[in-house]
Amino acid sequence: MSATMNPSAADVEMAPGIACQVRDLTVAYHVDGRDLTALRDVALDIHQGKITAIIGESGSGKSTLALALMNAVSKPGRIVRGSVAYRGMGDVIRMRPEQLRRIRGKSISMIFQASQNSMNPLTRVGKQLLDLARSHRMPNPRDVLREAAALATRMSLDADRVLTSYQHQLSGGMRQRVGIIFSLVLKPDILLMDEPTTALDVLSQSSVLEIVRSIQRERQLTTVLITHDMGVVAELADRVVVLYAGRVVEEAPTAELLRHPRHPYTRALIRAIPRLTGDPSQAKALEGQPPALASIPAEGCVFRNRCPHRMDVCETVLPKFAMDADAGMHRFACHYEEARA
Repeated sequence: MSATMNPSAADVEMAPGIACQVRDLTVAYHVDGRDLTALRDVALDIHQGKITAIIGESGSGKSTLALALMNAVSKPGRIVRGSVAYRGMGDVIRMRPEQLRRIRGKSISMIFQASQNSMNPLTRVGKQLLDLARSHRMPNPRDVLREAAALATRMSLDADRVLTSYQHQLSGGMRQRVGIIFSLVLKPDILLMDEPTTALDVLSQSSVLEIVRSIQRERQLTTVLITHDMGVVAELADRVVVLYAGRVVEEAPTAELLRHPRHPYTRALIRAIPRLTGDPSQAKALEGQPPALASIPAEGCVFRNRCPHRMDVCETVLPKFAMDADAGMHRFACHYEEARA
């Protein structure tokens, strides 16, 4: 058993091909004297060597889920219950702080939405990379610099300039790419990406995502992509989890979900994708707004107030997941779809 394992949970049973198993994950934020639930009873499997996309509008709980996958939810948030177990490592929710420090960045890494903000403005990029290598007791920290230079070159950056620069000497797009380099340089087993190309223009976004996809394939890197962009999902992801108001409402292989979306929310997200050809009016924005934390229904379907197929049962009964095993384990939670079937 390695030093990073959680002895009480390292032997969590998982199906073959599953790298991370999330069960009953509930996260709340304590605001104005009460707990507001941001994630409720989330259960999902992250497949080994694949890209799993978590998609939903702003406020759906995507970033909270990304942080919870590393047990990094900070106050006023807290993980109320549940487990996040990684193959060979155990349940990160039950790990001690020193165990978490060992695996974060080395075994599990994260590209944040504005990852450039995590860099030290008083230290050159190369020195920060050496410090990162030493903090994880890498046998030859200089190898990390060589790996960073190779990644920088792949991202169309001048490696020498980047490694000898301070943060303020780089543009916003360059800093975001450097943040991605920091996340990849130690060759993690699991990569979490929270809107990784926010600071980039459209052409740079496409280039960087293709590089990340290429590296993912080379290393068979298990990847979780947090995004609101269904177009990015269609291009990169192998499997999609649809999140709404802190609940999983649908999950399927990407091609299956795009061809046969079963939940009304998923269909609305797909209809909202901008089109370069055909009738532009076919792309329609979702009506209404996602509920604020304080107004998420505690019972019934969380999407009912925006759903065109709302029924009486949706008011009080939480829809259970239906499963289509013949369609790549396509699951969805919708009373209307269940009634149609």
